Amino acid sequence: MSVDLVGFLGVVLVAYVVPGPDFLVVVRSATEHPAKGRAAALGAQSGLCVHMLAAAVGLSLIAARSPVVYDAIKFLGAAYLVYLGARAVLAARRAARERRAGHETAGGAEGLGAPAEAGDGASRSRWRSGFAQGFLTNVLNPKAALFFLSVLPQFVHGSGSPARQIFLLGILDVLIGVAYWFVLVAVAARLRALLARPKIRHRWELTTGWLFVAIGIGVAAAA
Repeated sequence: MSVDLVGFLGVVLVAYVVPGPDFLVVVRSATEHPAKGRAAALGAQSGLCVHMLAAAVGLSLIAARSPVVYDAIKFLGAAYLVYLGARAVLAARRAARERRAGHETAGGAEGLGAPAEAGDGASRSRWRSGFAQGFLTNVLNPKAALFFLSVLPQFVHGSGSPARQIFLLGILDVLIGVAYWFVLVAVAARLRALLARPKIRHRWELTTGWLFVAIGIGVAAAA
């Protein structure tokens, strides 16, 4: 197999570094708990695998050429981002009211405002929540599907099976993403000590919540 690996790696790295919905989900999850951040990262890459497999069997091509299917996926993804943002904003405001009333729980809010759990139950809950948020954010992003249809083929050479080359490049993309997200999680997790302060946590929740809403509206409004 002969592919332009240097050019491909450059495009992939730029795509990951430029902030988007996946970036925000992973960072936000990591600041709640490193394990949740890693789960969100694996969820996002699992969603990418779905797009890759769909492209391999031609489903993404059908979606890309059908305005109805494309718009349905786009609006579902936008609605999910707005839902995450609204949930975060409401949780932040609820926590602020509880603090003012003197009823704030000792552990603070966990995972978009959910009360903290203990032991293995908390670990499982964090993992499920993080993975689901990462997976749904990615799999409902039609631009991820178009990446495999419009960008990856540019790095495939005529010799050999194009489908196989795209599949192998997709696997490389997923593995690079896992490594990148895990480094990002380690960096973002260092913010947890700063976010332990209630006022800073409140501002963080509001800011990231409204960012989710803004991105969702932007996705819905995009042509």
